Amino acid sequence: MPQPSFLAASLYVACGGAFGSWLRFLVGRCWSAALGPVRAGAFPYGTLTVNIAGSLLMGLLAGSLARSGQGAGMHGEATRLLLAVGVLGGFTTFSSFSLDTVTLIERGDVGTAALYCGLSLAAGFASLFLGLIMMRSVA
Repeated sequence: MPQPSFLAASLYVACGGAFGSWLRFLVGRCWSAALGPVRAGAFPYGTLTVNIAGSLLMGLLAGSLARSGQGAGMHGEATRLLLAVGVLGGFTTFSSFSLDTVTLIERGDVGTAALYCGLSLAAGFASLFLGLIMMRSVA
């Protein structure tokens, strides 16, 4: 079966991403409502929740697509784009990070997986600090 066109693929990702982002926002609001804004702000409960839930959902989705043989073909690709890249990508990119890492490990590429984890964390933190430093020097 043919792959979705670029426009169709973009729409799947955009629609899914908007929904996933709204879900992430909703999780944060739920924590704030449950604990109160001060207690909810003392620890990143929302981020932790979406990272864990998103990783679980990504595992379920990847396993389901692989099991049903939907990983190939237009229907499987549309589902992957909408749910994995769109919804879960908007919900949390940590689920993609987790899937990439586990895929490398399952391929027997443990060293590359460790390098990917280390670089992702170190470069992510360093880049955030650099961005803060750059903006603080402007202000």
